[in-house]
Amino acid sequence: MKDTYWGPVMRILVSITAWIAGPVIIGSLIGRWLDQKFNTGPWLFLIAVGICFLVSMFGLTIMALKEFKKIDEEYKNKAKK
Repeated sequence: MKDTYWGPVMRILVSITAWIAGPVIIGSLIGRWLDQKFNTGPWLFLIAVGICFLVSMFGLTIMALKEFKKIDEEYKNKAKK
């Protein structure tokens, strides 16, 4: 995939999708299970989804900073040539 121009874009797209969908799906399943176990209505579900949203945003931020750093290094390398 590195030989194509769209390879890095697809890698970033898959990473973003995983960081958004993964924690939300896991949080909703855990929250639903906790609500059924403790009979708490939607509260533990909402708390679990909220926590997973924060985890998702943290992961997206870290991933974006790494990608920005890669892009900056590539730009500096091209400017030197």
